[in-house]
Amino acid sequence: MTRLAKALDAWGTPDFADVLKKELEQLDADQLPLQQGLATTSYALDTNLSARIIRVSDDDGFIRVRAGIFYSGIIAGCSCADDPTPVDEQSEYCEVQLDINKVTAETTIALLTS
Repeated sequence: MTRLAKALDAWGTPDFADVLKKELEQLDADQLPLQQGLATTSYALDTNLSARIIRVSDDDGFIRVRAGIFYSGIIAGCSCADDPTPVDEQSEYCEVQLDINKVTAETTIALLTS
């Protein structure tokens, strides 16, 4: 499970959003639903990941965050020598719901579909 300990430590301070943003941008691609959030490509890349905090709320036991994730994807071809598919990176965007446990910093991350 993903732990966002630095964000939890910053909770209640003016630096919370910046700390959370940096911590999200340092996560591995397998910790975020990037592949499931693809709209125009077929394979998500974890390079050039950028996060935007949209909304934060304080709930019993959890910090709930809606965040936008900007990242890149490619259209993967067959990897054949004569494959005509270009390997150009294209911009992708998805929104996620983060539920950060206020005691353990364990965080669930779910893709938002609308």
